[in-house]
Amino acid sequence: MAEAPEQARAEAAAGAEETVKIICLGDSAVGKSKLLERFLLDGFRPQQLSTFALTLYKHRARVDGRAVLVDFWDTAGQERFQSMHASYYHKAHACIMVFDVQRKVTYKNLNSWYKELREFRPEIPCIVVANKIDADMKMTQKSFNFARKFSLPFYFVSAADGTNVVKLFNDAIKLAVAYKQNSGDFMDEVMRELESFDLQKRENLLDQEESCPEENPPSA
Repeated sequence: MAEAPEQARAEAAAGAEETVKIICLGDSAVGKSKLLERFLLDGFRPQQLSTFALTLYKHRARVDGRAVLVDFWDTAGQERFQSMHASYYHKAHACIMVFDVQRKVTYKNLNSWYKELREFRPEIPCIVVANKIDADMKMTQKSFNFARKFSLPFYFVSAADGTNVVKLFNDAIKLAVAYKQNSGDFMDEVMRELESFDLQKRENLLDQEESCPEENPPSA
């Protein structure tokens, strides 16, 4: 009988829409936003969240017959500071890391982006993307060792002509869903514990306040 609540939860989840968060990383002007817009075409309504210096794109997809709601997070210029706020990484399920094949420095900087990603999200899938191959197709003959070094999936793409863009994002969505369903991500566990600890602390404080009514000053 103990399995009944678990089974009920699984059945309820089966009908629910899965939600995943995919973040984009890389230097300024490597084409992160252009790739997203090319993938989403006319269906996207980017929501500018200036408070957090990010742009949020919402997208509905299907993975193995199930509805998936995808939140794509884009940096909106915050990457100029060569670092992202911790909240950008929080509860991300996959990462798309982009460089510009025409600008060597954007490839070199992948190291620091990857290092920061792994500080906050040690386990999530990460795809490395060489963008703007339309400017020089000979670049696709070059060997880029960064992805091989860390055993990461690697894609040559072009936001300008659409090469590999749909495949890139569909694969990223599948990886994000698989990660969410199968991971016991350590950082997620830590964050959940911290959140419940904070909640417990607030409840305890409220209980204390209620059990200590204000004393009336003594009457003269």
